[in-house]
Amino acid sequence: MNLLDEIFIFTGKVIWGPHMLLLLIGTGIFLTTRLNGIQFRRFLYATKYTLLGARRKDKSQEKSGDITPFQALMTSLAAAVGNGNIAGVATAIAIGGPGAIFWMWVSAVVGMATKFSEVVLGIHYRKTNPDGTMLGGPMIYLREAIQWKGLGKVLAGFSAFAMGLKALLSPSMVQSNSIALAVETHLGINKIMTGIFLAVLTWMVIIGGIKSIGRFSEFLAPFMSIIYIAAGIAVVVLYRQAITGMVYGIISQAFTGTAVTGAFMGSTMMMAMRYGVARGSYSNEAGIGSAAVAHAAAKTDQPARQGLIAMMDVFVDTIILCTITSFVVLATGEWSAGSTSTEMVTIAFDKSIPFGGWVVVLSSLLFGYSSMISWPYFGEQAFASIFGFWIKKYFRWIFCILVVCGSVIKVDTVWLMGDTVNGLMAIPNLIGLLALSGVIVNIMRSYFTNKNIEL
Repeated sequence: MNLLDEIFIFTGKVIWGPHMLLLLIGTGIFLTTRLNGIQFRRFLYATKYTLLGARRKDKSQEKSGDITPFQALMTSLAAAVGNGNIAGVATAIAIGGPGAIFWMWVSAVVGMATKFSEVVLGIHYRKTNPDGTMLGGPMIYLREAIQWKGLGKVLAGFSAFAMGLKALLSPSMVQSNSIALAVETHLGINKIMTGIFLAVLTWMVIIGGIKSIGRFSEFLAPFMSIIYIAAGIAVVVLYRQAITGMVYGIISQAFTGTAVTGAFMGSTMMMAMRYGVARGSYSNEAGIGSAAVAHAAAKTDQPARQGLIAMMDVFVDTIILCTITSFVVLATGEWSAGSTSTEMVTIAFDKSIPFGGWVVVLSSLLFGYSSMISWPYFGEQAFASIFGFWIKKYFRWIFCILVVCGSVIKVDTVWLMGDTVNGLMAIPNLIGLLALSGVIVNIMRSYFTNKNIEL
């Protein structure tokens, strides 16, 4: 395990150096500029389309696809909302200080434009599988749209392999690890037993494919988010006098770093930026291309419309849920007490509100489980584009086995692995988004200049 730690620490530093931060944030800023700030100007449209879908009034049944636009959003949200929103935020603050939250917010704001763009391309270039289901994502639009000297095929292959690898190594093991840690901390249940239980529950949903995942996510994602948000607001209200100081600290320490505080060892501006952007990217998944796979299955013939809906999962995931976690651990002072990961958040909630620890245990279970039932679909679609569709059923079984393995692996190792494969996914996708930005702009303009915009 020490050797693994050293390997992933080295690869993490190589991948998540200044060049990756520049590429990730720079791409978001570039797309925000080219799309005229679509995440700000069209936010009300995005909200309206999402609510119409939630109320089943979006006429999606008339369109071709596998699941409704709202189910596609919930599947993408279920995949994004994992223990990155709990353990990931906690570890980002523990290493990068409160300033990491500022960079997490920055990554989310510009990431909304990035996610809009990848979903637009995902639907515009999607294909129909032999079994009638949809296949879309960076492994398709990179290959189909970028024809220069075979570059598109290389980027598509790299993206597909990295996505399949992430599904096997990260959501399976990271989520089961965080859940098992929370359950052991609060209930004393052995980690391996939790891992086996999660593997069985995961298999029961993913064996039915995207339609089963979409139906389950449509219920689970809103339910789990509301529980966590309500509990978090209760804690923040309790410490409401500390809010102004927290926000000031987050902004100021984003540029100055954090001095030594209690058990906290201090951080630099670069550490705050690196862990804020990395954990923000891990949490909302903007820029890595996974959302395009989920939304490509949506019943729609308007890529821009679905792109607007897709922006909402970044907003809910990072701007709301991650902020809730950060405010709770900062307000209670637990961030500098020496704990980390899910344990930090559990203690912070537990000492603030009745049954607070139970809220974290339940949220960790639901958040992690939602990610575990969604990501196998992304991984199997990615590997199917390389190896063929025969691999799908084997992929699901291997994923469930790794859920068990992840529950007992050291937490630091698992998160280092997650950062590494996340970066490997982001590189080809971001290159593709930059190269195809003109296509995205044309699709957006065509949609909004049409007087008969579908509501």
